[in-house]
Amino acid sequence: MGEKISNKNTENQITLIDDKGNEELFEILFTFTSDDYNKSYVLLYPAAVGEDEEVEVQAFSYDADEDGAVLGSNLHEITSDEEWDMVQGVLNTFLSDERLSGE
Repeated sequence: MGEKISNKNTENQITLIDDKGNEELFEILFTFTSDDYNKSYVLLYPAAVGEDEEVEVQAFSYDADEDGAVLGSNLHEITSDEEWDMVQGVLNTFLSDERLSGE
């Protein structure tokens, strides 16, 4: 697999707007690029989550802006099962590797 994980964006936040116009602030867990799919991905979690709460991580592919930043308007849903499996594998690796997750 050809994925590159970048944890440099952990301080960044992004606001997502749902189909009803509700805004929610998310923290960027990390971004990575897959050579297999030739796409960049971002994994997010709600900023309002408490320390002991279970976190639901959301994943999207994205198009970076000119500065390489992730913008809410550039996010794309992941639609294929194979792509989801790859993203889940990268997330599992991130969570189990103390060097990446910082735990």
